[in-house]
Amino acid sequence: MRAARERAVAANEALQGAVDRARDAGHSWREIGEVLGTTRQAAFQRFGHPVDPRTGTPMSHDVPDAAAARAVELLTRLTLGRWDDVVSEFDDRMRERVDARRLAGGWAHTVGMVGRFERMGEPFAHRAGDDTMVDVPLHFEAGDGVGSVRFDRDGKVAGLLLRPATAAPPVPPDPSR
Repeated sequence: MRAARERAVAANEALQGAVDRARDAGHSWREIGEVLGTTRQAAFQRFGHPVDPRTGTPMSHDVPDAAAARAVELLTRLTLGRWDDVVSEFDDRMRERVDARRLAGGWAHTVGMVGRFERMGEPFAHRAGDDTMVDVPLHFEAGDGVGSVRFDRDGKVAGLLLRPATAAPPVPPDPSR
């Protein structure tokens, strides 16, 4: 596992370098997103170098060390039906919109579509502005999905989304070549 993890880190670094070279060569985020099999916004959120308009300084891509583990723990509680435990992690805005009953209904809908939950994959954490996003592959008996957890700067859950997984695109060629 350690060797696979090291290869994944190296692949991410190589992909970041290829995207940086493509941007330096004048390629748009739309073009890069197309090559990566995603939207321009998703490509920018993962690979961009945004500047904070409030300060004029680069925004951090540093991800809090515990973010991935916290997202896995939160999704584990969800899969175990510990609705109140999940909701207790929400920020005030999320709690206004989603209570334990609604959360349970959303999980029941998901299980109704793709069957019994089986296991989680390796989480991927990244920055999205001031927030930290963690995407966790979710494997069910009849399909795959992704659990996305957004943590605000205070570490509260500011977003939780379950969505179908899309086929991972092949590693794209360097668009700047």
